Amino acid sequence: MTDDTLNRPTVHALLADGTTVCIRPVRREDHDQVQGLFEEMSPENLRLRFFAASRRSAEMAADRVCAEPHPGYRALLAETGGRVIGLAEYDSGGSGESAEISIAVADGLHHRGVGTLLVEHLVSAARTEGITTFTADALSENHEVLKLFADLGLGTARRFEGPEVRCTIALDRSDTYLTAVEERGRAADVISLEPVLRPRTVAVVGAGRKPGSVGRAILHQLHAGGYTGRLFAVNPRASSILGVPCHPSVSALPRTPDLAVLALPAGAIPATAEECGKAGVRALLVVTAGLDADQGRALLTACRSYGMRLVGPNCLGISNTDPELRLDATFAASHPRSGTAGVAVQSGGVGIALLDGLSRLGIGVSSFVSLGDKYDVSGNDMLQWWESDGRTDLALLHLESFGGPRAFSRTARRVSRRMPVLTVDAGRTEAGRRAAASHTAAAATRTMTRGALFTQAGITATHSCGELLEAAALLHSQPLPAGPRVAIVTNAGGAGVLAADACAESGLQLPAPGPELIDDLLAVLPEGAVVGNPVDATAAVTEEQLANCVDRITRNGAVDAVIVALVPTAVAAATGDDLVRALTHIPGQRSKPVVAVRLEQGLPVELLPAADATTIPSYAEPQAAARALAHAVRRALWLARPAGTVPDLDDVETDRARAFVETYLDRHPDGGWLDPRECAELLGCYGIPQPPWAWTDTENGASLAAERLRGADGRVVMKGYWPGLVHKTAEHAVHLDLRGDSQVRAAFRDLETRFDGLLEGVLIQPLADRGTELFAGVVQDQVFGPLVLFGLGGTATEVLADHAARLAPLTDLDVHDLITAPRCAPLLLGPNGTGPVDLQGLERLLSGLSRMASDLPQLAEADFNPVLATPGGVTVLDARVRLLRRRPQDPYLRRLR
Repeated sequence: MTDDTLNRPTVHALLADGTTVCIRPVRREDHDQVQGLFEEMSPENLRLRFFAASRRSAEMAADRVCAEPHPGYRALLAETGGRVIGLAEYDSGGSGESAEISIAVADGLHHRGVGTLLVEHLVSAARTEGITTFTADALSENHEVLKLFADLGLGTARRFEGPEVRCTIALDRSDTYLTAVEERGRAADVISLEPVLRPRTVAVVGAGRKPGSVGRAILHQLHAGGYTGRLFAVNPRASSILGVPCHPSVSALPRTPDLAVLALPAGAIPATAEECGKAGVRALLVVTAGLDADQGRALLTACRSYGMRLVGPNCLGISNTDPELRLDATFAASHPRSGTAGVAVQSGGVGIALLDGLSRLGIGVSSFVSLGDKYDVSGNDMLQWWESDGRTDLALLHLESFGGPRAFSRTARRVSRRMPVLTVDAGRTEAGRRAAASHTAAAATRTMTRGALFTQAGITATHSCGELLEAAALLHSQPLPAGPRVAIVTNAGGAGVLAADACAESGLQLPAPGPELIDDLLAVLPEGAVVGNPVDATAAVTEEQLANCVDRITRNGAVDAVIVALVPTAVAAATGDDLVRALTHIPGQRSKPVVAVRLEQGLPVELLPAADATTIPSYAEPQAAARALAHAVRRALWLARPAGTVPDLDDVETDRARAFVETYLDRHPDGGWLDPRECAELLGCYGIPQPPWAWTDTENGASLAAERLRGADGRVVMKGYWPGLVHKTAEHAVHLDLRGDSQVRAAFRDLETRFDGLLEGVLIQPLADRGTELFAGVVQDQVFGPLVLFGLGGTATEVLADHAARLAPLTDLDVHDLITAPRCAPLLLGPNGTGPVDLQGLERLLSGLSRMASDLPQLAEADFNPVLATPGGVTVLDARVRLLRRRPQDPYLRRLR
């Protein structure tokens, strides 16, 4: 047990059966409980654990676990309801990269994932201490512990030595292990949400007798909606409300509810939650707003102590439209239509808008959760539920904050492969971020960071609820386009022009039709039609002609999608033609998306029923249709890409970098900016290229350094340095193009004079060749983790703001996206994709920066500007790095919020 062990926070996590357990370090006062854990084991389990069935073993084990801490030892226990149910420990002896591990689980609690969960937490802790291998001895007949090790997802080797087995477990960071942890977490999470979204019994606590209360409204929705389970109300002053039996307290209910809905004043919430926990309630839905910090803390403590999942507080409610359940525990004005869209929101108002919109479109809702202040159940939970519920094929999210964005990103990447995941990107502006923080007590998040998260996870991010519904309508009803090539067909030239402008503005392409298609279309369209892109079919086009035209275009290989822009005309009315019907009755299964634009349409988007039991989205504005198609194109491109791999960099010295960081922070406990020499040392650990340099604090030293470092043209650069200096150019602390000894000496004296009392020394470098000046950097976001930025550099980098960003660790595809996303990309790639700069060197630099940020959570920020890119190589001409003391956190470790 180390001091760090004692300081590690208590966390809560889910077992395989959805039970909440507390994982915490062992303390000295746990001695009797730890001894009791072993004493209550059967003789057979004691023999398997200690290789001998001695009761003395229990006392000795408790003495060891709860003894005075010593280096290299760590012990964690799992407890529920105040009872210790599991223990795991390792001991490295205080040195080396290997540690001996042992596990014990209480009798009767095997096969519930107690041991596996404890080992996962030990693995995470061991990695932070530089331990790379666990070893364990077990009897060959101890099949349970051998299976536990084998199923971890880590590389495990066995060596049989008579009746014993020596297991060696490599604590690698492979995706195989993350996937295994993820799958265990998903299964446990889904089971734990059963009482939230499939409760067999519901009690509404706080339902009033008079109309107007939130509790009564929720009770009415449950009762009127036909909830198929048992329903109770809790009110000490009534025997029945709305025909629902009423009882004075939760403890007085004839059956313990799976879900309790709390609609009470904020001051009554903690005590009621405690009462629910003692009664055995498995989940709480707290709609009450206005809890202060103490009340919120007490609410969450009660939920964790008694293993209750929590939705809210400050929320609209939840709904599951499954016909076998019909759960509507919301105070929305109407019941959502049953369907296939899962919805999770933090704002109740946004939730009502999405429920109404999806119901109106006919898409309907599978389940809905208003997350509110999101103390527990989150968007990540809901993605995993929808992935498993068998009813959801479209996921809609409105999240104002993220508790565990890297775990959310992994979940979203997986779910996005199976169904579209859409979100409203809330808090994009500074004003929006302030509103989000005051509304949800969420920390502000950078727009660029959120954009990187959504892009990498394959999430379709929209700017409004209306745009979200527009995209949802298309993704629900149409196949994905194979590319961005769109054909426009219209019966009015002006409508076609509007649609063409909208497509161009959304980044879609309008290819001109080939000769064969032109002839094909002219053969079926009326005289006077103009076959270009748009295709002007004229007001004389008939229903049959329009259907044939659209059918021929969709069969053409040069087109990926079709927009049909229609306006009502007297010509069509006189002939009885229904041009909309021409779209909805096109025979055959379409493999390309077809969308309609009807300028006279009253609603922003509708889904038109088609003859083949499908639907066609119809938009009132061409901009909406183009935006929706552009979202579909991006989703198709994301799905078509491989997942990408994080490059394995052989020349990285992670251990040396970590030792450097620890040494620096020991000298500077409050952290700070590295000086040029320290920057160079840290960058060298990651193979990040820098020009030759020399450091000096004297005029003579500058002269000698310049003489040694002069290039073929004899010119050097001098950069002043003092602690706190961030922008050298802005402070005029840089001298460029110094020729000869006299200029070097004069430059040193100038810096020494102007910055007297500040200047600590100067950095001398050869004057760099001409090339493209770029910027690369990283910011360690407290919530999102490391964000890598790249773009145009030099003195105008902040003014031009030509940057792209991705969350680390970067895959090879992320690196490619970073290089190609900024507007300056053509300067790097050159004509025909053959770059005039060293693209391989640029990729290596970004991969090294990503690795450095991922390895070192203490890396608060790094700023490489300029990065000089030339055909001959890539070099960081100026680097700034800031370190802060931060505890490493495993973003994928299983734990509840």
